[in-house]
Amino acid sequence: MAMATRFEVVLNGEKESWLQSVAEEVLDEIEKLEAKLSLYNPASQIARTNHQAAVSPVKLDPLVFGLLQRCKTLSEKTNGAFDITMGPLIKCWGFMKGTGECPSEDAIARAMNLVGMQHVHLDPTDYTVRFDQEGIMLDLGAVGKGYALEVASEILLDFEIKSGIIHGGTSTISAIGTPPEDDAWHIALIKPESDPAFPYYVEEKSTQTEYQSQDLLTVVPLVDQSLSVSAIWGKSFQSNNRTLGHVIDGRTGQPAQGHWIAGLVCGEPNDSDALSTAL
Repeated sequence: MAMATRFEVVLNGEKESWLQSVAEEVLDEIEKLEAKLSLYNPASQIARTNHQAAVSPVKLDPLVFGLLQRCKTLSEKTNGAFDITMGPLIKCWGFMKGTGECPSEDAIARAMNLVGMQHVHLDPTDYTVRFDQEGIMLDLGAVGKGYALEVASEILLDFEIKSGIIHGGTSTISAIGTPPEDDAWHIALIKPESDPAFPYYVEEKSTQTEYQSQDLLTVVPLVDQSLSVSAIWGKSFQSNNRTLGHVIDGRTGQPAQGHWIAGLVCGEPNDSDALSTAL
């Protein structure tokens, strides 16, 4: 367990004990990343940044600084649909540690004043970050698992792993090569048995026929690619006959509406994780 979710690694090869040691190294690295990126660990670089960066610049290690640079670029490319400063709005809507509640319009307006990557200033000369006002909060929840899988995939490639798959909480999956005797990793998106109206999770399977008895959304083939899905179930509540979920649009201050789920295939899991949220 890391980043409040379950990471799993499946590797194919001839030396089982060696593959197990590689998988353990990957999972150890993910735990180290969590120690740097966690919003809730007071000793993490992100928590320290949130606490200090409005007062004085905070020095980061090159890895974390590079991730923030990528997040800033992705925010610009999506016109703010992806934004790691969404913390004040998520907290305002009660999703930070709960299932949500409707805030007042004034509370939303105050939170929106604290959202936007224009408040985050990165200095590449000394790897520092500073905020231009109090109350800015970095939250890497929309990209942390994807970035962890990207680092994990790089480790697997360094070990010359030719066939494998790794997922973080089943919301982001990174595939290396193809499984034995198949042309791709076939990822099934299915709806939950408890409520067949909503999609629920992704699971690696090699054939679509295995899901004939269930409510299948689609099957996505992956070869050296990543798939991420973003959805509103889990943390949501009902208000005025609407389901309001934890995916907040920072441009409006409101929970995203119109789609229950968005999925995206990319070359890098960091990008698919971030962009599925943006969609």
